[in-house]
Amino acid sequence: METLLVERDQGVVTVTLNRPDKKNAINTQMWDDLLETFEEVADRTDDRVVVVTGAGGAFCSGADLTDPRATSSHQLVRMRHVADVALALHRVPKPTIAKVTGVAAGAGCNLALGCDLVVASEQARFSEIFARRGLTIDFGGSWVLPRLIGLHRAKELAFFADILSAEQAAELGLVNRVVASGEIDEFVADWARRLAAGPPLALSMTKTLLNGSFSVSMDEALENEARCQAVNFTTADTTEAMTAFIEKREPRYQGR
Repeated sequence: METLLVERDQGVVTVTLNRPDKKNAINTQMWDDLLETFEEVADRTDDRVVVVTGAGGAFCSGADLTDPRATSSHQLVRMRHVADVALALHRVPKPTIAKVTGVAAGAGCNLALGCDLVVASEQARFSEIFARRGLTIDFGGSWVLPRLIGLHRAKELAFFADILSAEQAAELGLVNRVVASGEIDEFVADWARRLAAGPPLALSMTKTLLNGSFSVSMDEALENEARCQAVNFTTADTTEAMTAFIEKREPRYQGR
């Protein structure tokens, strides 16, 4: 693709934002490429896990506000297209990992936070920078932030648009792990391999249950769990997991 590098290796799909000269700022073409990629991954049964990262030492500096295609289009139409990308990421029925090195700002910050897991290098920086540009929060930040850190802290980040270090982001609960720059590639690769080797159907349903947990009652959550577990007991993967346990070996999941 013009703006992304998409690599596949044993079920792991690595999506690299590839505009290093712009700190991987997202222009209209990249929005198009991200939407296409997320929708494709959702449909491919051999894709088990997605790693999103950036080229050239940065994750993503946000939307490219100098993009002529963006400024020439109707802004509401453009922002609805941006929303389509955020939803496509949210709906990917496989685990997603953001590997953040360098800056993750604005839409780039929320691209990272929209992933299921966030691993940051010690040099990573995060900012809901919108207010500094006279803009309101977007790319799902108004939905994701309060769920990650609570309403008051979400407002603090959005109102002041401060830049957070990786350690500060971890203390707030925005980041799962902070690792040394020289170790982040192997750390994320290990997580990705473990997830790719996991039970695809069970992980997908677990992701759906957790994503919907804030909008259902306890009764509804338990009923949803019961339905998903009932499905699991009919799958070859659950039979394989139990057989592997008895035979004292690692299971080999097929996603069926």
